[in-house]
Amino acid sequence: MGVLQEYKCPCCDGAIEFDSNLQKMKCPYCDTEFEVETLAAYDDALRSDVDDEMDWESTPAEVLSDGLRAYVCNSCGGEVIGDEQTAATACPYCGNPVVMMEQFAGSLKPDLVIPFKLDKKAAIAALKKHYEGKRLLPRVFKDENHLEEIQGVYVPVWLFDTGAEADVRYKATQVRAWSDSRYNYTQTSYFALSRSGSLQFTRIPVDGSSKMDDTMMESLEPYDPADAVDFQTAYLAGYLADKYDVDADKCIPRANERVKRSTEEAFAATTSGYTSVIPEHSSVRLKHGKTRYALYPVWLLNTKWNGNTYTFAMNGQTGKLAGDLPMDKGIYKKWLFGLTAVVGAVAFGLSYLLWLL
Repeated sequence: MGVLQEYKCPCCDGAIEFDSNLQKMKCPYCDTEFEVETLAAYDDALRSDVDDEMDWESTPAEVLSDGLRAYVCNSCGGEVIGDEQTAATACPYCGNPVVMMEQFAGSLKPDLVIPFKLDKKAAIAALKKHYEGKRLLPRVFKDENHLEEIQGVYVPVWLFDTGAEADVRYKATQVRAWSDSRYNYTQTSYFALSRSGSLQFTRIPVDGSSKMDDTMMESLEPYDPADAVDFQTAYLAGYLADKYDVDADKCIPRANERVKRSTEEAFAATTSGYTSVIPEHSSVRLKHGKTRYALYPVWLLNTKWNGNTYTFAMNGQTGKLAGDLPMDKGIYKKWLFGLTAVVGAVAFGLSYLLWLL
C-alpha cells in the first residue's frame, strides 16, 4: 500500500483543506485557520525522503489491474483507489482529502502552482450566467440539480520560456478607385513586404494531461502568472490532482505551434495600410528554450441530457468558462416557425404596398 499525506488540525484533529476565499488552510470543524507556509515542512520531506531498502512484498503503492493503485487512508483505514496519474483525491469512506506523496517526489515535483481563487459556488454561478440569453437551450440545463458532478482539479501544465527570431515575407496590394463623367477607374499596386525581428515568450502553457482536452484548456486562458507560488502539497488538500502523463518533450510540437502562430500574428499587425496582405513565407527560430512544470486550477462541471454528457470547464483563478451547449430541437422548430411566419408577414406587407403603388 502506498503512503498518503493528510493534513490534520492540531486543535481538533479534523482534516483541513485549502480555502480558496481565504487563501489559507482551514479546518471545517473548528474554523481554525493556518497559513500555507506553516505546512512547508511536509514538502521538505519530498526532497529528503529515501525509500526503504527492505526486501518485502510491499511496494510504494499496491499496483492493481489496469494500472490502478491502492492506498490506505490514515484516518479510517479505508482503501483509496487511484490510477497511475492520481496525485490528490478524497477517501471514499470518510471524505478526508489525501495526497499521494510519491506522485510529487523527485523530478515529479512541480515548480509552481496557481492556487484556486474561486470556489464551487462561483463555478455554479458562472455556469448559470453562461446559460443566460440562450433561448434554444434545454430547460434542464438551467436547473443546477441536474449537475452530475462538480470537481476542482489541478491540471498538470508544462510552461515554455523561449526567445524567437523570425523573418516573414508578404505579398500586399493597395487598391485605389475613382471615376469621372465617363468611366470608373481602379488602380492596383503590388508590393513585396518583409518583416524581421525578435520576440520573448514566457510561460506558454501546454496541457500535460491526456485526460484534459487541449483545446478546452487553452480556451480557459489567460492565467495570471503573478499568482503563481512555489509548489506545496497543502494547496492540493480538498481538490483533485493528477501528475502529468504527457511529458515535456511530447508537448514541444504544440508549444512550437503556439509560438509560431503568435509570432506571425504579431508581425502581421505591423502591415496595416494595405488593401490586402498575404503571407508567402515565414521562418521562426527559437533560442534559449526551457520548461517548467506547474499545476493550474480548473473547475469541471458535468451535466447529462438525452444520454449525452456535456462538460464545462472554468478557470479556477479568473472565472472564465468554456463548454458546448446542446440545442433543444423542439424549441428550435418553434423559433424557426415563428421567424418564418414573421418574414412571411413582412414580405406580404411589402408586396401589398407595392401593389397599392
